[in-house]
Amino acid sequence: MEGGIYKAAQLIRESQKPAVFTGAGISAESGIPTFRGEDGVWKKYNPEVLELNYFYSHPLDSWKVIRELFYNFMHKAEPNAAHYALADIEKIKNKLAVITQNIDHFHQIAGNTDVIEFHGTTAHLLCEKCRQKYPADEKMLETIPPVCPSCNSVLKPDFVFFGEGIPPEAFARSFQIAASCDLMIVVGTSGEVMPANMIPQEARRNGARIIEINPDKNVFAFEPRDIYFKGKAGDILSKIVIELKQS
Repeated sequence: MEGGIYKAAQLIRESQKPAVFTGAGISAESGIPTFRGEDGVWKKYNPEVLELNYFYSHPLDSWKVIRELFYNFMHKAEPNAAHYALADIEKIKNKLAVITQNIDHFHQIAGNTDVIEFHGTTAHLLCEKCRQKYPADEKMLETIPPVCPSCNSVLKPDFVFFGEGIPPEAFARSFQIAASCDLMIVVGTSGEVMPANMIPQEARRNGARIIEINPDKNVFAFEPRDIYFKGKAGDILSKIVIELKQS
């Protein structure tokens, strides 16, 4: 692994337009379960509650699960070593675009400043009638379903539901970064979710080097990789940061 750490640090050091693409695996080290897999969220909860049509027809049922899963539980978690290592890489390089499939806001909390939330965020609640946004704080979530103070419509978390399109601005910027970056660090993603899994493919098609960090080798999207690390992202990224700081 040590040779791989040195090589990864060298690729980052030489990169002029580095980017990162993260999935649920990076936040699993904060205690947040992934959605898929043996211990995934959808083994315990019915994914129907996050289908857009179901949400509008059964807002209370959906919000019971949403509040328990995304706010009572996830909001108690914190960024881990992998998130802080990526923030350190941004400081070292003075630039780092982070495209994340996650909705936990951990990259911003850790210190990254250029974060594209491809699937939205739990940090805000959205009124789809009057387009107002509100912070997803305890006051707003005290009663469910929460309603818009302006028009009394049911508020929806500002993240992408099943049956809902990717926010156009996030979609466009993500693929713009993928097309122009010269290095993409892929962390903790299964590569199963469309259209997000096309982002590393777009980077590779346009000549970017690929560093992948995943506990299990990804067979879906990212071949050929330049470097693959099997293991915990926090450990590996922290070692890469140490190597970067030594040279």
